Amino acid sequence: MSKSALNIETLLREAMAPVEPPERLGTRVETTLRNLSELAADELESWELAAMRDPRNWVRPAVAVAVGGVAGTGLAVVRWRQVSRSRRGQAGATLDRAAEDVAGAVRHGLRRLGGR
Repeated sequence: MSKSALNIETLLREAMAPVEPPERLGTRVETTLRNLSELAADELESWELAAMRDPRNWVRPAVAVAVGGVAGTGLAVVRWRQVSRSRRGQAGATLDRAAEDVAGAVRHGLRRLGGR
């Protein structure tokens, strides 16, 4: 293998290294999603049904529903991930033991297949 190929592999390995996001990013995302949901709800709350007779007035409420739905879903996902991370931390030892048991069973099965 040539020296330039090794350098390219090293450069690619360094470029593909994972980057940790800033600690406050999760809080900022959650705050932004919560604000968008509240603004969309306020926008929908301020509309009167009488104004909805004209189809030209449907754009703003439709956008508010879309933004509110996306922001609400994003907020639910962010909170779900936070809960699952905290549970994963508590159950980490149990999962490690289970993974070791499965790996041992697979190794045992492969040895039996190879021994035939």
